[in-house]
Amino acid sequence: MISLDSTLFLQFINFVVLMFILNKILYRPLMKVMAQRREQIEGDKTRAQSLESAIDAKMKRYQQQLADAKAEAVIERNLLCKTAQQQESALTAEAQQKAASRIKAIRTHVEQEASDARRILHQGVDELAGQIATKVLGRKLV
Repeated sequence: MISLDSTLFLQFINFVVLMFILNKILYRPLMKVMAQRREQIEGDKTRAQSLESAIDAKMKRYQQQLADAKAEAVIERNLLCKTAQQQESALTAEAQQKAASRIKAIRTHVEQEASDARRILHQGVDELAGQIATKVLGRKLV
């Protein structure tokens, strides 16, 4: 059983002194260290969140730039294809024109040669007809 005598009072004073000493030596420094760590952790969390939001913003900007670059590449590719088709058409038209000019020149040359051959044949036709008639008739025509 608990008796209420002077030892209880001494135990109470001993407890208060011990609490005071422990509070001064152990609890306050421990609480101070814990508060510093808590502040540091909160600061690190805040910094990490700001870094994460900055990274998200940079990723969005990067993805937008990538999409813009892809769109620009598609436009440029289409433009290059269109330019290539135009150049192909121009080269084809030029080649057809050169071929037509060459064919026309060849036809003109052939017609000129045929005309020259006809003229030569017309000039020699009378003489050739005389030779044929002489051979067929067996005498010379006058």
